[in-house]
Amino acid sequence: MTPNGRLLTHLRHVDLAVPDYAKQFDFYAGVWGLTKVTEDSGISFLAAEGSPEQYIVRLREAEEKRLDLVSYGAANRADVDTLAERLLAAEVRLISRPERIDSPGGGYGFRFFDVDGRTIEVSADVEARRHRRIEEREAIPVRLSHVVLNSPDPARTKAWYEQHLGFALSDTLSSPHAGDLIHFLRISSRHHSMALAKGPHTSLHHISFEMRGLDECMRGSGRVQRAGFRKIWGPGRHLAGDNAFTYFLDPHGNTVEYTTELEELDEDTWHPHVYDFSQPEVTDQWGTAGPMSELLARESFNDVDRGCFIAPPV
Repeated sequence: MTPNGRLLTHLRHVDLAVPDYAKQFDFYAGVWGLTKVTEDSGISFLAAEGSPEQYIVRLREAEEKRLDLVSYGAANRADVDTLAERLLAAEVRLISRPERIDSPGGGYGFRFFDVDGRTIEVSADVEARRHRRIEEREAIPVRLSHVVLNSPDPARTKAWYEQHLGFALSDTLSSPHAGDLIHFLRISSRHHSMALAKGPHTSLHHISFEMRGLDECMRGSGRVQRAGFRKIWGPGRHLAGDNAFTYFLDPHGNTVEYTTELEELDEDTWHPHVYDFSQPEVTDQWGTAGPMSELLARESFNDVDRGCFIAPPV
């Protein structure tokens, strides 16, 4: 358990299933800048050179595109067991009980469904990967920064993550006409490791990869553009989280982000803000990314994730 009493410590990896596996692999292991750890029969594990995580993206060949799971870390086996017991007592639907994990780095963990039917994994005792310092001008991801999920009812989803997994609200983006649009949630002093966006269906909104700094973020963005992949929005700097950003579409239409300088906050004194999403300086302090239009926002609604279990209302 962490000093603040949470059982989760950090975001480990995001796992994707895709029909055109070869094209997706070439993107992430090539132009996006991840490193192949292992690959076998339509499944691959991709690491970030600056991260001790064994992998931060897993790709799997499948007939339908889907978000397979989002994985978080715990400090030790006891915390994994404690969380599983708490979720069972709260009648959260478990997919598996705590057990040995058979993937690179091993570990001990279990899987369960969140309130929107996504598969979540929590694990501990995963062997650290040999990693290194990312050098100046080396425009590859240092680590996984955060994941943003679409939910038809983000207030309900936020309450579930607060109640069952110990997430805390950092900030909210709201609109005078549409109400709350995005909740930023944290499990540490980092402004957010997860955010929940209001969307028409349950799906992945985007995956964010942390770069060494602004120069590396720009160089990486240029490489992706030169390779012919579509830039959705950026570069700019958000107000909530104070991080720089550029967003692209991967070959299967998932939104991916290069980011850097995400805010570290003092949890003892922090009070969540509600920012007006319609104000241009909220979405982009610099004013360089261009306006965030409704049409642009819809790019990250993504396809309906048919892999999700449909959870009953609570």
